Amino acid sequence: MTQRLAVFDCDGTLVDGQADVLWAMARAFERAQMPTPDPAKVRRLVGLSLPVAIRELAPDAEPATQRDLTEFYKSSFRARREEGLLDEPLYDGIADLLRALHADGWSLAVATGKSDRGLTACLAGHGLTDLFVSLQTADRHPSKPHPAMLEAALFEAGAQPEDTVMIGDTSFDMQMARAARVRAVGVAWGYHSPAELLASGADIVARSVAHLATELGAMQ
Repeated sequence: MTQRLAVFDCDGTLVDGQADVLWAMARAFERAQMPTPDPAKVRRLVGLSLPVAIRELAPDAEPATQRDLTEFYKSSFRARREEGLLDEPLYDGIADLLRALHADGWSLAVATGKSDRGLTACLAGHGLTDLFVSLQTADRHPSKPHPAMLEAALFEAGAQPEDTVMIGDTSFDMQMARAARVRAVGVAWGYHSPAELLASGADIVARSVAHLATELGAMQ
């Protein structure tokens, strides 16, 4: 029996966590006594593993400083969560879409630049954890667009590339999908433009959650 697998990115696809990402990044650079990076550049790097994003934002910094920035970001983000200040709202319609796909027999997975801790807390906070058969994070894999996260999700779900779709909002997601030989579906509500997604290999770009549901419904 064919096992359909839908793999979702998290930030910019399932949830809009940019406010907390921007805050934590600004705080990390402040603690390192370095100029705050341009928020627009930070948003464009959401989805990459944190050390990779830090190297892009501070390419001239010493490796030790880059490591400090990474740890400052993690500790700032963690403190914000523990204080109950973290705000990662689901995009409208996402919860209903996930539940509908699950009920229709899809296997669901996540492939994200978040940490294990961050993804677990995010999904649990929205009551979605039990819908997913595979959770792949930057803690255990190379950064996107390397296909390792998708390959692990395919293995854990028992799915084949031709029956799998990667859904994300960045060019990194589309490139990862191409590298893993799965269908690439971009979403227009995230951090990279539809034109960039198409140029990076997206088969289509969903304009809305309803449009995404229609496209996935056509995958039988």
